Amino acid sequence: MRRRVLVAVAVVVLVPALVTGLLWALQRRLVYLPQGGPVPVAAALPGGEDVVLRTADGLQLAAWHVPARSPDALTVLVAPGNGGHRGLRAPLARALAEEGLGVLLLDYRGYAGNPGSPSEEGLALDVRAARSFLLEEAGVPAGRLLYFGESLGAGVVTELATEHPPAGLLLRSPFEDLAAVGAVHYPFLPVRALLRDRYPVAERIARVHVPTTVVYGTADTIVPPGQSRAVAAAAAELHRLVAVDGADHNDPALLDGPELVGAVRDLAARVG
Repeated sequence: MRRRVLVAVAVVVLVPALVTGLLWALQRRLVYLPQGGPVPVAAALPGGEDVVLRTADGLQLAAWHVPARSPDALTVLVAPGNGGHRGLRAPLARALAEEGLGVLLLDYRGYAGNPGSPSEEGLALDVRAARSFLLEEAGVPAGRLLYFGESLGAGVVTELATEHPPAGLLLRSPFEDLAAVGAVHYPFLPVRALLRDRYPVAERIARVHVPTTVVYGTADTIVPPGQSRAVAAAAAELHRLVAVDGADHNDPALLDGPELVGAVRDLAARVG
């Protein structure tokens, strides 16, 4: 009898510890969902060009750049979410280019055949390489940049904006921080204690003093709509809060739908 009790106690103690250990070791495979491709060439976009971004830690990342129609037009640096690759975001780039805006579609390290493994620290280096390319090679003035962050990318560009403020910032489906959204999907785990990558969007956006637009879907099943509204409430300079009625996280309406593109156009007009 005593032995059975000891075995039961061991199971109760060891199994959660084992699960927790596995989640600690493998968590980035749950957070980052890179898709390798194939990625078409940038010529799939009118005026698009394949470019290379060089990170401070020595990586070379493939990306697409669509130059703006005029020297005075704004350029949008697009930081994607945690899945897919830039080819899937071509409709967004096409729609923004049709508005006369320049666009840079970034793929992070480990995505779309790029070298390296994604992490919060690594993605911060990647988006800085994208900004450096636009300033130093494409000749875009710092004051003519808009940052566009999609979901996880909202965390990436918000962090960048605390150090290098853009002319304007658009966050699409942002979460308050990664632990907050993780706790929604894994309520049985101590997510906040386990996470290695944090992306504290709501905390950081309070320090970013540029016109900020937040766009979200009212039927989002990945990032709860209330979290996106909380980010908007925390913004130091909220310009607009745009609710796309009935849209889920990955619906076309939140890729290149008229309300999303109109929100970018409106922000560009506000800062232009």
